[in-house]
Amino acid sequence: MKKEAKILWTSNNKETAMNMICLYAHNAKLKGWMDDVTILVWGASQQLIHEDKEIQEKIKAMIEDGVKVVACLKCAENLNIVEGLTSCNINMLYTGELLSNWIQSGETVITV
Repeated sequence: MKKEAKILWTSNNKETAMNMICLYAHNAKLKGWMDDVTILVWGASQQLIHEDKEIQEKIKAMIEDGVKVVACLKCAENLNIVEGLTSCNINMLYTGELLSNWIQSGETVITV
């Protein structure tokens, strides 16, 4: 059975981002704790990424190492930050259906 971490990140708290999202998600993939790690970036967390260069570099490194990072395109459009997020190599799409599928799967979704 494939081990997968699904993380819904909505907080704009930098300490949480650095010490949970960037630390755990990256290490879970690098150290093989999980086969796949997917982070769904939604709302205020998108603004944090857009504004914080340190977070941007962490996101780019995670993506380079195989962590999947997906951001809600509608939120990014509402916040007028689509270009800033795509420059971090974040996959942008309308994510309501993706999140609904996660919930309906019955698998654990970590929410931060």
